[in-house]
Amino acid sequence: MSNIKAIIIDDEPLAHKVILKYAEDIPFLDIVGQCYLATEAYPLLSTQKIDLIFLDINMPVIQGLDFLKTLQVKSNIILTTAYEEYALEGFELQVADYLLKPFRFDRFLKAVNVVRSKSIEVSNPVEHIFIKVDKKQMQIQLSNIQYVESYGNYVKVWIDNEYHLTARTLTSFEVELADGFHRIHKSYIVQKSFIDYVEGNMMIMKNGNTVTVGKNYRGMVREMF
Repeated sequence: MSNIKAIIIDDEPLAHKVILKYAEDIPFLDIVGQCYLATEAYPLLSTQKIDLIFLDINMPVIQGLDFLKTLQVKSNIILTTAYEEYALEGFELQVADYLLKPFRFDRFLKAVNVVRSKSIEVSNPVEHIFIKVDKKQMQIQLSNIQYVESYGNYVKVWIDNEYHLTARTLTSFEVELADGFHRIHKSYIVQKSFIDYVEGNMMIMKNGNTVTVGKNYRGMVREMF
């Protein structure tokens, strides 16, 4: 896995000094930019992929949390602040961690490792799942699944023109299936690459089967195409 590329956004020089010192002892962490105003970060974020932002909250021009709400890029955020009252709002904005100044190296390393573990998950995506069929645990390649269908207390996992029946809920599949799968009905999750065409509220799959697009999902399906 490649190193984590990070930038510091903080108006306090001492905060930069501490993070830079700690980063020297973490071989997979590269500090590639330093900003003393949040607005200085926009050019960096638009010209290169930044994996992690160490972000202060109380800064001039624009506050850290307000800056965070403007971001269009997907970077992990570790908030670094002396004010614990912003923790709840920070986690509502899905930050990776929240470091209260002054923080020690071990706490800093723990926060960085949270980001690293997420990066490892992304770089090693799940390619298969196991489902219980009869009394056997069967390995299924995600790339082969056309769609899954709720069937009472069971789920049909469709591959080509056949299906495997497993005693699970459709919701459990929704959590487990990777990008490329979409819930299009309370009873169906389809893999986009296996959709042949859509006509009205009917979706025809590559295997010739027809599934119904639920009323609450039609807007999402339109956006898919």
